[in-house]
Amino acid sequence: MMAAASGTSQRSYSLSYFWYQLRRSPMMLLGLALIAVMCLSALLAPLLAGYAPDAIDLGSRLLPPSAMHLFGTDEVGRDLFSRVLYGGRQSIGVGIFVAVVASAIGAVIGCFSGIIGRTVDTLIMRAMDIVLSVPSLVLTMALAAALGPSLFNAMIAITIVRIPYYVRLARGQTLSIREMAYVQAARTFGAGRRHLVRWHVLRNALPPVIVQMTLDIGNAILMAAALGFIGLGAQQPTAEWGAMIASGRNFLLDQWWYCTFPGVAILITAIGFNLVGDGVRDMLDPKQKVK
Repeated sequence: MMAAASGTSQRSYSLSYFWYQLRRSPMMLLGLALIAVMCLSALLAPLLAGYAPDAIDLGSRLLPPSAMHLFGTDEVGRDLFSRVLYGGRQSIGVGIFVAVVASAIGAVIGCFSGIIGRTVDTLIMRAMDIVLSVPSLVLTMALAAALGPSLFNAMIAITIVRIPYYVRLARGQTLSIREMAYVQAARTFGAGRRHLVRWHVLRNALPPVIVQMTLDIGNAILMAAALGFIGLGAQQPTAEWGAMIASGRNFLLDQWWYCTFPGVAILITAIGFNLVGDGVRDMLDPKQKVK
């Protein structure tokens, strides 16, 4: 009974602290609001969109924004408002997938590398250094081109490039955590490396990884849009923000709406995730809890 009461009290304290930090961070609230609007718009696209995203109507090509077509139409008469809504599913989905998968793989590798040490640690980190020595966008483009132009291959390429960042971050945390008294005590009692990583190291190394993951969602969306813009990401007729901007760049001077609305969607989403990432960093910073 006492243990249950203690657990309930701890959860209540954590929830209260979470809301307290939210109230102190209006920019994080703004970021959450932006993300909520973009994510709900993408999820409710079938209800909000007045047209199918791939419906072609050559008689309505390149129409300006109006009551019939809120964001105008493209060169084959497709409704841009519908395509922006459906494109959010692709772009935001890529960002979340890349951040979650890259952080999970990188955190596990980094924690084991830091715990094992010696030759294995050296080999892993030198491999990560090789990947990090190449500019991220260049390496992502090379991998996407090697895998073939598609949204899925672009997503895989971005994930591979982002993993080393999490490996280095998790390893740095592990090198500090493994010297703690409770980890040394667990080793004394015969705990294996897998047990140490699972129960002691990984969960204590998570806060900076979570912060980096939150910030990386916006970066992944931007990178996926860049690959789509140069033809290595989503292919027509898939509705994806970067590919839409690529198709509309030839009409930018006369049909400004074609590129503008997908670009604004990218901007709003990236800003939202970056604001949330900054807020999460402040919430998980131990120094903030002292104040």
